[in-house]
Amino acid sequence: MLPHSVLVALLAGITVQIAKGKDDHLVSSDYLSSNLHKRHWDDQGNYNITFIHVNDVHAHLDQYRASGTDCPTDGSVPCLGGYARIMDKTREIRSQVQDSLLFNAGDEFQGTLFYSFYGPQKIAETLNLMNFTLGTLGNHEFDTGNDTLLGEYLSNLTFPTISTNIKTENTLLRSQLKPYHLFPKHELAVVALTTVDTPDISKPGKGTTFGKVLEVQKTVDQLLKKGGVKRVVALTHIGYDQDIELAKNSRNIHLIIGGHSHTPLGGESWYSQGPYPTIVRNLDGEEVFIVTSYRWGEHLGRIDVAFEKDSGKVHAYTGGAIRMTEDFPQDKSLQKLITSWREPFEEFAKVIVGQTVRDLDQPTCQVKECNLGNAVTDSMLYGRRSLGAKVDAALHNSGGLRATIPAPNITQGILMTSFPFNTQLVDIKYTGKELWEIFEGVCSGVNSVGKTVTSSVQVAGIKYSWNPKNAPGSKLISLQIGSPEVEDVDFEKTYTIVTLDFLATGGDSILPRPFEKSPPPIASQDEVFIEYIRRFSPLDVDVEGRIVVTDEETPEHELGQLYWRENTEVDAEEVTLKQSLKSIWESWWRGSIKFAKWE
Repeated sequence: MLPHSVLVALLAGITVQIAKGKDDHLVSSDYLSSNLHKRHWDDQGNYNITFIHVNDVHAHLDQYRASGTDCPTDGSVPCLGGYARIMDKTREIRSQVQDSLLFNAGDEFQGTLFYSFYGPQKIAETLNLMNFTLGTLGNHEFDTGNDTLLGEYLSNLTFPTISTNIKTENTLLRSQLKPYHLFPKHELAVVALTTVDTPDISKPGKGTTFGKVLEVQKTVDQLLKKGGVKRVVALTHIGYDQDIELAKNSRNIHLIIGGHSHTPLGGESWYSQGPYPTIVRNLDGEEVFIVTSYRWGEHLGRIDVAFEKDSGKVHAYTGGAIRMTEDFPQDKSLQKLITSWREPFEEFAKVIVGQTVRDLDQPTCQVKECNLGNAVTDSMLYGRRSLGAKVDAALHNSGGLRATIPAPNITQGILMTSFPFNTQLVDIKYTGKELWEIFEGVCSGVNSVGKTVTSSVQVAGIKYSWNPKNAPGSKLISLQIGSPEVEDVDFEKTYTIVTLDFLATGGDSILPRPFEKSPPPIASQDEVFIEYIRRFSPLDVDVEGRIVVTDEETPEHELGQLYWRENTEVDAEEVTLKQSLKSIWESWWRGSIKFAKWE
């Protein structure tokens, strides 16, 4: 028997495009040709299935430039992804193997005008044409705040949708969403998980709840106990780090196909954040294989698995993340259909609002100050002050910045892609001490009431420094407020902050004590930004030290030191346990996450 940690040689025909593993993961392709290509049982008694998967496509039905915005028609910029390209490659793969399953790990909603203009209609039509076998829900499927509409969307799909940890009182949604799916032919059960953060980052309806991830073990045990199931796969939308934690703390799940964190895996990409598959050991010391396929359909995941006959463990595998470049042909019929859907909004999308001297860059916004974040928060602050409002600073979640705005022309279509959520500006008052508390939570990854903060922030009228090496609760070193001149925050003074209604009501858990109902909306964020672009075009925005990493270990002024002393006296171990395991901040400063130079 082959050691479980080997990687079977790459399939013929995809050796160039599949991400290459480490040398110790390579074995002879003779085993592959004589075993993994065979139907069901091979001559060593192993059961063979090919899993193909996508996640977090975010309405990128058509091909796009690497920044996520529309691909130019003149061929001046390389294009990626698009379901026509994915369809052609998927059809090729499925024709080469005896048994294959095509999975969708959620977050089809939000991201381009295909969703903003049509809602979920064209997404459903495309997914049905793709012949998906099974899907699960991401958090963005709940963005409408109407679970009945989500149920209607699911009712229009020709494949089942599952989530083991979602419980809902909505009759239609409950009828369309099942806790697991069985493939009797393969003696295979698939369970599914949707991130427990969904209520904090989206808008599920009342009566819809998200259970703890590890409670899925009860369902797995029940499925194996009642018979007819020898193999269990988890289809998840919880994020790569949470997939790893699930694998380590469970039994009898030997393959996890994930999404949510937009994590690129595989050695082909220099910005890869881990191997494809990532292998960890579960509570019984058995290997669990974790795969995910980045975002927007840029990667198509494929893993060919040979399961052991009786245990359900993975005996051998091959696979990788296939980057959907222009080297791959498109399905002509699907591409023609998608192109026709563009016509109603194409003229609107092409309208030029203004110009920018340089790209307003998105990929680094979650880990540090970015010029896209500076431009957007500057517009929020300017927009309020231009109307005479006495506003001290602006605060925006980095997760709400969805795509780079490339130079030079800023079009309405690009803006809709970059800001798809229709958020509204609101003013909120906080004391200086409350602001310190908020920014400490952002730096630590856990807010003052113990909830995981799921996004970093971008700011205007604020400068702060932090030390990522300090313990949670003591990472913030300095906080200054003011524009154009900043001064140390006064803990007793009350400040007015312009932010988003999404954050005001608890989104991303950035504000530890959110409003049950949002304060009165002032203006649409995208409209304010458009007016700012028109006023100051061409934009010339760069990073300028609003967010700084420091080696200082204690706050620079007396009130900050007092807050620091109070918080370092609490149980640091308890705070650490609550800290987000998927904190991208920590990983980036350790240098374990790299980012691509997109264009």
